[in-house]
Order: sequence, then C-alpha cells, then structure tokens
Amino acid sequence: MTNKILDGRVALITGASRGIGRALAKCFAEQGAHLILTARTQGALEELDDELRADGFDAPTLVPCDLTDFDIIDKVGGAIYERFQKLDVLVGNAGLLGTLAPISHIDPKEWQKVLDINLTANWRLIRSMDPLLKASDAGRAIFVTSSVGHQARPFWGTYAVSKAALEMTAGIYAEECAKTNVRVNLINPGGTRTDMRAEAMPGEDPETVKTPEAIDHLFLELASPACQANGTLVEAEAELKAGHTAYAL
Repeated sequence: MTNKILDGRVALITGASRGIGRALAKCFAEQGAHLILTARTQGALEELDDELRADGFDAPTLVPCDLTDFDIIDKVGGAIYERFQKLDVLVGNAGLLGTLAPISHIDPKEWQKVLDINLTANWRLIRSMDPLLKASDAGRAIFVTSSVGHQARPFWGTYAVSKAALEMTAGIYAEECAKTNVRVNLINPGGTRTDMRAEAMPGEDPETVKTPEAIDHLFLELASPACQANGTLVEAEAELKAGHTAYAL
C-alpha cells in the first residue's frame, strides 16, 4: 500500500532542467513517478539526474532535445510506447519569452521561434502523446500559460499571442477528451522566481516572488488520477491567496 499520488505512473515534463520544470521533476519523483525529462541543455539535465539519484529516486529518462525539431517529439512518443505502452502525465512547460517590444517591431524569425516552442511544440506533443494518454487509466495533460495569454498587455506581443493560442489549443483538446479518461488543464503560475521572470523583469528583486516549489502541489493535484477537472485554467496566485493546498480532487 502506498500513499504516493503518482506511484508507478509515467510522467513527461518538458523544460525540466530549471525553474518550474525542475521543481516538478523533484516533486513528481517524490510522489513515485517515473520521469521522462526534456530540455535543450544536456548538462543541466544530467545535474538534475544526479540530484534525483542522490535523493534515492529512480533514474529518470533524459531526452536532451530542442522541441522545435518537431520530428523528435514523434520519436519520443514512439520510444515511450515501446517502453511503457502508455503515458500517464504530460506537462507542457517549456517556453520562450522572446523580445519585449512593440508588436510592429518584432523580428519575423523571432516571432516564429517563440510560436514554435510555446505553441506548435505543445500541439505536436498533443498529436504524438494523445494515444499514449488514452492508453492510461487516467491520462493527465497540463500546460503552462500566463496572464498575458488572456489579458492584452503592451510590448508582450509574441509571448502573449503564443500563450493565448496555447490556451485555445488546450481548451479544444479538453473538449475533445471530455468523454475519455484524459483530463486537460492549464496553469498560470503568476509571478514565480525563474530565469524567464528575471529576463522579463530585470529590476525586480527575486526574493519578492514565490519559488517554483510554492506551486508544485497545484500541478501535482492536476496530475493525480483522482483529479476530474477538465478544461480548467488554474490561477496559482488566486489558489495560494485562498490558502488552497489541493485542487479539484
């Protein structure tokens, strides 16, 4: 008998080498998941691997890759099928900020790059992982968004557009999964102590914003087989302000 929420479950986390993805990797490992971790930086993934092993957790499966090489996503899906025949949890966390500038000034190549990682890579993940999530007894997909995805803000053009489109993509997928065993939700972390936050807010004292570990329980609840929320956008700041330590169970 175990009280670990993700005991024996297979979880894929993108952007896992730092920030929110790294915190989730540790949280999910503590809860018994076998981890499949992607990031662009192999060295950072290996450091995380060392930490997880040192803490007594099973060795994760590391996939150093750039998710904008979309064919890699299909190969990862094939490898997951060959090894596990299912995927229990998908966390689409990898993201790119891009330059904060007037929307008319954004370089076309940068526009495409941000959309590729924030939007298209997540769609390709849905496309490749959908059969694996449906092979699980309780497939769970969680995508990371931002308040700028549902509230226009000047100078955040590419990032905001990519997140707005991601929210619609996840919402459509949730509706299509409503009568299946898959549940699809979004989380807006709000101000969180990450490298992306530091890039976007260079004058901000990082000690004034919460750590990624402060919100890992919200992801954990949405990853749980017991969670029945679907098509929901979880606002982490509101959940923490309300003192919620669990969600939708």
